[in-house]
Amino acid sequence: MTEWSGILPLFKPAGMTSHDCVMKIRRLAQTKKVGHTGTLDPDVTGVLPICIGQATKVADYLHDEPKRYRAQVTFGVSTDTEDASGTPVEKAAIHGKLNEQQVRDVFKQFTGEILQVPPMYSAVRVNGKRLHELAREGKVVERKPRSAIIYSMQIEEMNLDQLRPTVRFTVDCSKGTYIRTLCVDIGKALGVPAHMSYLQRIKSGPFTLDQCYFFDEVERACADHALDKLLFPLDQALLQYPHVEVPAGRVQAIRNGLSQRHLRPGHWNIGDKIRIYAPDGTFLALHEVIETDRDMGVESKPVKVF
Repeated sequence: MTEWSGILPLFKPAGMTSHDCVMKIRRLAQTKKVGHTGTLDPDVTGVLPICIGQATKVADYLHDEPKRYRAQVTFGVSTDTEDASGTPVEKAAIHGKLNEQQVRDVFKQFTGEILQVPPMYSAVRVNGKRLHELAREGKVVERKPRSAIIYSMQIEEMNLDQLRPTVRFTVDCSKGTYIRTLCVDIGKALGVPAHMSYLQRIKSGPFTLDQCYFFDEVERACADHALDKLLFPLDQALLQYPHVEVPAGRVQAIRNGLSQRHLRPGHWNIGDKIRIYAPDGTFLALHEVIETDRDMGVESKPVKVF
């Protein structure tokens, strides 16, 4: 049996959970070592990087990377789930009450670091139980606000002169950002009920929508024993860290988990991470800087060895 290893940028279809996607890839690739890098709700489509084999070692790093979404907020109705799948809880007639400048001004208020209260229909745990489990029991519990970062938001289209006004936009944000809650909070800032009526993830870390494969392509590749042709190398998840090449004589030492002294380092600080490569381009390890010395150079120790 072939041991696949790499990152599969999957296009997650609507109607499947991220866990469903992982389970299906496990069956197709015939391996248990499969993990995803950032949950998407069942109704949401788009980029879902799947780590297979050795690449599961870098899943957390990819999960921590910024995400980009294309979303739509609909004004005039709020729901219990904060998205279009939920039950309406508030309605308001707002036709003609919103103008473009007003909307643009409010969107600007939500860039930078913001605080969000996790929605009840989410996987956050409170006292050992997931919020969505409590919500389905009809319970509402107090949630502490969480910090998120909105790096940028771009309004793509506004349709304000209709019964239920909509705004379509793209947003670059940190991990853990709830776009549903962002839509609701934008509505609150405008003084109207709102919910998220559409969402697609169009970028996750370095992976974009046009790089993604559909399940039928994955199925064909697995049937042809050619899944490797769809996989990106695992260091693709670590491109945010500097590339460092070590001499051939140090390759085995790095593979054995030893530290490395760098005599011509970049502008690194203690705690910075670096990617270590052999002269032939083989990715060896992810290291962390543990010592900097003006005369002796920089020392790094392994975080993960591949």
